[in-house]
Amino acid sequence: MSMTDRTTSPRAGHPADDALLREVAQLVVSALHLETPAAEIAPDEPLYGEGLGLDSIDILEVALVVSKKYGLQLRADHEDNTRIFASLRSLADHIAANRTT
Repeated sequence: MSMTDRTTSPRAGHPADDALLREVAQLVVSALHLETPAAEIAPDEPLYGEGLGLDSIDILEVALVVSKKYGLQLRADHEDNTRIFASLRSLADHIAANRTT
């Protein structure tokens, strides 16, 4: 995806700002005890499988800490989980649109 595609593609809801992206990246790193620095997590790279390389247990851990920190209801059977956890940016966008804290 080119920079032009990324900047012109619409995002539903409330897009996350850079501060929230950094905060969520740090939350992921802390929750999973990753060796990858938060600043090195590319916002649009996949979280699951390729990209950051998280597995389903990692995603559950991330969902738990995100739910606690931002007051979100993230369920394992939610139909949008694939979209929500597709990348750091999609997760941060979901938080921005739905957080209660």
